[in-house]
Amino acid sequence: MMNLPPLVQSFVLHFGEMGSRWGINRTVGQIYALLYVSPEPLNAEQIVESLGISRSNVSMSLRELQAWNLVLLKHLPDDRRDFFTTPDDVWQILRTLAEERKKREVDPTLSVLREILMQKPASDAERHAQVRMGEMHSLIEQLTTWYEDVKQLETDRLATLLTLGAKVTKLLEAKDKIVSLGRSKRTNDKG
Repeated sequence: MMNLPPLVQSFVLHFGEMGSRWGINRTVGQIYALLYVSPEPLNAEQIVESLGISRSNVSMSLRELQAWNLVLLKHLPDDRRDFFTTPDDVWQILRTLAEERKKREVDPTLSVLREILMQKPASDAERHAQVRMGEMHSLIEQLTTWYEDVKQLETDRLATLLTLGAKVTKLLEAKDKIVSLGRSKRTNDKG
């Protein structure tokens, strides 16, 4: 049973349940949530006591979180144990998650698509499939290029971009009008 205040317990349990939907196991999600809300770095024994799970499960879960670059290893003076915490900046956490998911999910898919698209199709069905895969490859490449641009943005600019939401379409429409006006002015000037 969890040895946590009710508010923290609700958050930790929710992250555990969501973890399975995000492709991680429940314990990994719970440990991450606990570390995220903890005011101090925690060692493995503190995690075991807080969550009531086995030491081996905690160790494996911490290794997985370290592989995802989602936890930070801390050492405290006069204490030989390893302590763990999460980055303080939620934007850094978001960037890390996006980068790790890209590395694990998007990049391998792009590699497979590139290999398949380089093969010579043996039939009309394969030609059709390659055209469709080519469309998918182009879209993923475009999204990857956009991601590479966005991840370079300073946090303040990224936050502003996110708050703009659908307002960006108004900006694009205004740009299209300006371009259109410029074209008609050039056409009128020539005539």
